[in-house]
Parts: sequence; structure tokens; C-alpha cells
Amino acid sequence: MATLVGGPSVVKQATAEVQKICDEVKHHAEEKTGKKFAVFIAKSFTVQVVAGTNYFIKVNVGRDEFVHLKVHKPLPHAGEKLQLHGIQTSKSQHDPIEYF
Repeated sequence: MATLVGGPSVVKQATAEVQKICDEVKHHAEEKTGKKFAVFIAKSFTVQVVAGTNYFIKVNVGRDEFVHLKVHKPLPHAGEKLQLHGIQTSKSQHDPIEYF
């Protein structure tokens, strides 16, 4: 199923690639929240195709606590790194992943 440019995709189960993105931005998430996460496991995600890709990722940070990440992955030719554009804390497993 194709994703419309600018529109969010359907929510999918996290993949190894999405976990790698989470691993790369974990320290930024910890800085933004002032917390250390012993667990940081991607559970599900949606994408938005822009000039690159925005990933909205639901991450388990221990027990029943989740955070939602907004991570921007630039186009390959840009030569830029992943950027954590936002984080929402105090989420549950049942909170939908929404644009923020």
C-alpha cells in the first residue's frame, strides 16, 4: 500500500529498521525528558513522507509506560543525520500514534 506524500501511513508493527532509528535517537530522548530509559523498545510506527521521512514511533520505556517519538530521516543525498523532532511522554500501550 503506497503512502501519499504528506499523509500519514497506516500504523505498522515496528521493524528492525525502526528499532535502529530508536537506538540512534535514544540519548536525545533522554536529554529532552531528563530521564534514563533502561528499556527502549519500538512497538509500532507510522510514517509521513515529506522532504525525507517523518517517523512517529511508539516506544516501550519499561513496564506499561510508553513514549511517542517524532523522528525525521532526511533524504539520502542530504547527508544529514536522524533528528528527534519531538517526544510525547506518559503514553499507554493503547494511545494512538498521532501527528504532533
